[in-house]
Amino acid sequence: MAGSPGLNTAAAAILTRLAAAADALGVRVAVHGHGATVIDAGVEVPGSLAAGLLFAEAALGGLGQVTFTPVEVLPGLSLPGVFTAVSRPPVACLGSQYAGWHVRIGEFSAMGSGPARALARVEELFARWPMAEQAEVAVLLLESRQLPDEAATAAIAAACGVAPARLMVAVAPTASVVGAVQVAARSVEAVLHKMVLVEFPVDAVVAGCGVAPVAPVAADDAQALGWVNDCLLYGATVWLTVDAPDDVVARVTPLLPASASPHAGRPFAEMLRAAGEFYRIDPLAFGVAAVVLANRRSGRIHRAGAPNPTVLRASLLGGP
Repeated sequence: MAGSPGLNTAAAAILTRLAAAADALGVRVAVHGHGATVIDAGVEVPGSLAAGLLFAEAALGGLGQVTFTPVEVLPGLSLPGVFTAVSRPPVACLGSQYAGWHVRIGEFSAMGSGPARALARVEELFARWPMAEQAEVAVLLLESRQLPDEAATAAIAAACGVAPARLMVAVAPTASVVGAVQVAARSVEAVLHKMVLVEFPVDAVVAGCGVAPVAPVAADDAQALGWVNDCLLYGATVWLTVDAPDDVVARVTPLLPASASPHAGRPFAEMLRAAGEFYRIDPLAFGVAAVVLANRRSGRIHRAGAPNPTVLRASLLGGP
């Protein structure tokens, strides 16, 4: 795949809008001594639903639109949901949105997403997938309970090859309003990443959209991690337009929904306890409840999976 010019520049423009409306959107902006900008979107501030939309669109490098829509996840139980429409899904989702950078600097730890990943290229994904970006500004979205200090932002900037003053970071914990929204906006990304694992040519994905319920804000990040992932695994549906040989599309479609995993039917919290750490969970365990692939080459529609209200009820409500 060719390079992806403009991801970091577009994401920086989105975060600049977020920072300009900080008070109204419930976020806080700080500038470190070396010039890096850090936006707290839920660590020490409440954040907001609107801030969550901007956070999610920045993570997509400006190649996605995220809007709210109601989702009935169970009979009699509706949740706010997000509808995510993505242009250039391989670039937007894999090259930017995927939370593949495990940032560990001193005592600071976070899951990193956003277009700065395509500058740092520290993940195995980029060794297998030829995408890179050149930019003078870097934007990283962090899922963490901590705010990075100056040493951490200096190290992130160095990894991205930019001056610290050209780095913008936004941070939201999983158990926060912004955290719940930005994870729900990852429905298309979850399917694209699984396509890589099952060796489907992701460059054949022409367009994509998905809808997922937004999990309630949990009491702590451990509970929140279970809820937000269960909303994807058992409540999200993704529609992709692809252009590929139909036998290839037919082969891969049944492998994509969460129900194809040997871990299917288990709440995410159980998977996490068994693995001991997020990044040790079987990558094939991730995904969404239902996938629809429209193959424009053949005109055929391929479908697999379905929402699983039983597991979602047990996760969110704690009972059958």
